[in-house]
Amino acid sequence: MFDEPLFRYMMNRKKLSMSAVADQLGMNEVTLYRKIKGKSDFSRAEIQALKNILGMSNAECISVFFAE
Repeated sequence: MFDEPLFRYMMNRKKLSMSAVADQLGMNEVTLYRKIKGKSDFSRAEIQALKNILGMSNAECISVFFAE
């Protein structure tokens, strides 16, 4: 399960907007929003890109994308 509050914290920590993150992923903001809300899944490549964009550690990445 995706941890949206932690993801948003990570974005705020890097001072990135949803639009900026979506642009860096090569998708529109609506698509990113749908993925965050669980209406579709992030691909492995998108998870890796977000890990790099947001400067997440492995543990943080697991906490965001594979929360229980």
